[in-house]
Formats: sequence, structure tokens, C-alpha cells
Amino acid sequence: MTTDVRSSTVDGIVRRSARRTPERTALRYSGRTWTYAGLDAAVSTAAAWLSAHGLRPGDRVASYGHNSDAYLIGFLACARAGFVHVPVNQNLTGEDLAYILGQSGSALVLTDPDLTGRVPEGFPVRLLRDGDGDDSLLSALDTPRPFEPARAPQSDDLVQLLYTSGTTALPKGAMMTHRALVHEYVSAIAALDLKAGDRPVHSLPLYHSAQMHVFLLPYLAVGAENTILDAPDAAQIFDLVEAGRADSLFAPPTVWIGLSNHPEFPTRDLGALRKAYYGASIMPVPVLERLRTRLPGLAFYNCFGQSEIGPLATVLGPDEHEGRMDSCGRPVLFVEAMVVDESGKEVPDGTAGEVVYRSPQLCEGYWDKPEESAEAFRDGWFHSGDLAVRDAEGYFTVVDRVKDVINSGGVLVASRQVEDALYTHPGVAEAAVVGLPDERWIEAVTAVVVPRGEVTEAELLAYAREKLAHFKAPKRVLFVDELPRNASGKILKRELRDRFGSFTSSADPRSA
Repeated sequence: MTTDVRSSTVDGIVRRSARRTPERTALRYSGRTWTYAGLDAAVSTAAAWLSAHGLRPGDRVASYGHNSDAYLIGFLACARAGFVHVPVNQNLTGEDLAYILGQSGSALVLTDPDLTGRVPEGFPVRLLRDGDGDDSLLSALDTPRPFEPARAPQSDDLVQLLYTSGTTALPKGAMMTHRALVHEYVSAIAALDLKAGDRPVHSLPLYHSAQMHVFLLPYLAVGAENTILDAPDAAQIFDLVEAGRADSLFAPPTVWIGLSNHPEFPTRDLGALRKAYYGASIMPVPVLERLRTRLPGLAFYNCFGQSEIGPLATVLGPDEHEGRMDSCGRPVLFVEAMVVDESGKEVPDGTAGEVVYRSPQLCEGYWDKPEESAEAFRDGWFHSGDLAVRDAEGYFTVVDRVKDVINSGGVLVASRQVEDALYTHPGVAEAAVVGLPDERWIEAVTAVVVPRGEVTEAELLAYAREKLAHFKAPKRVLFVDELPRNASGKILKRELRDRFGSFTSSADPRSA
């Protein structure tokens, strides 16, 4: 085996931590505890187990499973063996699941027993856990095996296909190299103040790039003590914090909203929680203000980015929130960003435009989609699709997704501004604003609201007109029980537009 001594790979993150602090606790999950040395040995055993299934370097291996230690080990084993890992949302079924498995050309699917029946025919399946002997990855770890690949993975090799969330179109597989992800880990460690003494909780899905690549892997790199949960269960999180087993947490706004609305939130002792990270979607400013009032000693970090950049692009630190709570911060260590107009020319500070990036964290393009790759990577920059404003101090504020800006009567309306206004009303639990086809307005500004208590459409329309310019105020309010979201918490506005595109009545769509 030939090894480039200058190469830095994703699995090398754990190997270096194992050499540095072999007996330190690396990971806890469901009653199992892994030291760094034990975790590194497990990765090698799992790499040997995967290789015994006839896989070759470069083959794609899909992981379609729940959060677990086995899921993490499976990813790291793919990285060590030279396979390309394909994380798949375990909530996908039918055509959505078949699309990703087929588009990626996955040669093997790692899954959990309760999900095997969903995997389409024609894709070989192996269990991540709950099998006997060599039947599952986890049980195979009972018999340690050494592993030496015929060719050691190199920094520029593909290690993962990160499928975009598909909020506006079919998902695309962002081709991530070891080099891109390792650069992103360094950016995360520096920008988010990740320390070996931290005790982070990882409760969001591990197939999502934010939980895996902004937090879990960077925290393994610094040698922290990590806990994986099956899901962001409020009671479990509160228990871990009170027991001194957790002091940092990443969650999208939906989870922070859920935690803050939990009946035990006002009474539990959460003083040990020191770092609160949020991202994956825009945090309504009123919600953030409520959280800061309840937990004044907690350091809040706003993390922003997208799959194609690993995903961390900008951070607003705890000392930067005052007066800027609607900002996503400044670019992280290895990211260069600017705001451009439709021709690709940089716009003056204070002017809205599309954010573009240059960074070693960026993907190599989209798997088997040359046209989409060329469209995203042009003029020497990656075009994000996010509409933002940069101020004179270099802080970025996301206005909207370019595709979510509403053309109302020929005037462009940013949906986020309307949403922030609605969130200040006590009768609004959650809100999403979209443009729906309208003969008069081209697109009618429409608020889709999850109500809190009794509230009427007329009441919210009048309230919005008091808060906003007349052309920005919603023309309609539709009430729903819940908003459609992907696993990272992003609201799927595409689904709202599809669902209500022909909905013209002001009646409650919950009874439609």
C-alpha cells in the first residue's frame, strides 16, 4: 500500500485523536461507550467487513438508517476503505428513496431492520445493527480485524455524496472530497469554539451534513466527549444537561422552538448548557429573543451554509448578536463570499444580491449532473441561490432564497420579512410565506400559519398591515396543523406552493 504522508482524510480524524488520547471517551450511544482507541479499531474492523462484500474503491455505499454509533462507524469505515458514502434520509420511501439510490448508483445499502422492507428490489442490503455474527456491521465488531487497503484513500478522493435537501427541485448529489470536508472541520472548530472539554449532544439526523460535518466530526477531531441521541427529545436533552453530561447543543429553529415551548423548559435547571448552536433554516428574531431572555448566560451561535460547502459558510458569534440578530455573520476561515447581481458583478454594500463563494470546502460539482454543475459553478464562483445583503463590516444577512422571493404586482417581496412580522403575533406558532398564482398580483403574498390558540385570518391580515408596507402584507392567510419540513428543519415551500397553488378560498385548508 502506498501512502501519501501529506494526505488528510476524514477517517484520519479519529485515528489522530486515538493516538493523542486513546482512553478518552469519544462517544456514548444507547448504553454503549467508545474510547477513541476503541472507535478507531472499530472503524478498521468495519472497513474490512465492508470490503468482504465485494466492494471496490469508488463504489457508492448508501446509509439508510437511524442515528446510532453503527451509523457513524459505517461512514468512517467507508472513508477508510475508499468507498463513497451516500447518506439517505430514513424518512424517504418509494420513488424518493429509489431516486437517490439509483441516481447515485449505490452498490450496497446499509440499513436498520425496521427499514429493510422499504429498500427497492435490486439493491443489496446489509444491516447496520441488530444482526448475528457477520449479519450486521455492529455484530461484526465483536471480532476485531485489521485493515490495510490496497490503495490508501487520498485527500482529493470522493468520500461522500451529500444530496441537497430538494426544497425547490429534485435533490442533487454534491460530490465531497476528503480535502473539502477536512477544511470545513477546521473552519467549524475555529468559528464555533469547539473544545476537547466540551460535552456536545448530537440529536439531529446524522445523514444531515450539519450534524455530521459541522459538529460530530469536528468534535471528534478535537477529542471531545460526544453523545448521540435517536432524536431531539426534550426530556432526554434536559436530563443530560442536568446530569452534567451535556453542555452544547445544535438544533434548527424548529427544535429550539419546541424546547422553549416544552412545559418543563421554565423549571428545569439548564445552567450547565453553555453553547447553543442554531442553523439549517432562518431563526425568527422574536424566537431568538425569547430564548436569550430565558437563558441569558448561554452563548448563541448562528451557523449558515449549504450542503455544497460542507456545509458551514458563515457564523454569527455570541458577541456579535447585539443589533445583528437577523444576520448570519461573516464567512468562516476557509470561505470567501461576496454578493452579486444577475450579471455576476459585485454589488455595493447594503444592496441585495445572490451570495457566491470560493472555498476549498466546496464540492466538486453534482454527481452525474454536468449541466447543473456548470450552472452552479460559473465565473470562478459557486452560486448559492441565497439572496443576501452584506454590510460595511462584512456581515451577511440572508433576505431569502432567490427562488422564494415573491413577485407581487411587479414588486419583489422577501418572504422572511413577512414571516418575522407574523412571528411577533402571539397567535402564530409557526409561519411560512409563499407566493401563489394570482390574476391580479401575479403572485399573491400568502401566509401559511400554524396557529397558537384562537386566531382568525382577518386578525392576522390586519396585524400584518400595521407592521408592513401595504404591498408586503399577505393577501391571504391559510391555517394548517403543521408545516412540511425536511429532516434538517427547513420548511419545504415547494410543497406549500404545490399544495395551495390553486387554493383561492380563505377557508381553513385543514378542513378542505
